[in-house]
Amino acid sequence: MKIGLSYSRCVRDIVDGVVDINDVLILITRTDFDPHDDEQWRGIWIGYGGGTDNAYSSGFFSQSNPEWAGYHDEDRFRSVSIELWESGKLHQPRKFGVKPARRPEIWLETVLPDSEMMNRPAVKDAWDQFQTIAGLNNTKLDREYR
Repeated sequence: MKIGLSYSRCVRDIVDGVVDINDVLILITRTDFDPHDDEQWRGIWIGYGGGTDNAYSSGFFSQSNPEWAGYHDEDRFRSVSIELWESGKLHQPRKFGVKPARRPEIWLETVLPDSEMMNRPAVKDAWDQFQTIAGLNNTKLDREYR
C-alpha cells in the first residue's frame, strides 16, 4: 500500500504503470480542485504542462511544475484523477484551509515489519486499524514486500 504526497507526480506514476492504482491507499495533495469540473480540470492539465512539450507551464495554479510535459493523453490523466476522487483516495488539505509544503517524497510505503509490531503494542493497534481501512477499500497487502 502506498500513500502519495504529490498529485501530479503520483498520477503520472499511475498513468505510466509504475504504481497500480489499486495499491494506492490515499494521495495527500497540495491541490484544491474537482476533476469533474471542466474549467478546473483544464487549469490542472495546462498547469502541469499536459499536452505540451514545454518545460515551463502556467495555468489554474499559476506556475506549476511541468510534471506532465510531453504527455498528450489528457483523457487518461483525467480518468485516473476521477477514479481517485470517486474512490475517496484524493485528499486535498487546501479544501480545509491548510497549505502544505511541497515534499521531496512522492510515495510512502505502509508496510511494517513484524518485529516493530511485536515490540510496540500501539503500533500494532494502529496497523490493525489501517488494515481495516485498507480492507474497506478492497486493498490487498503485499505480504512478500521487504
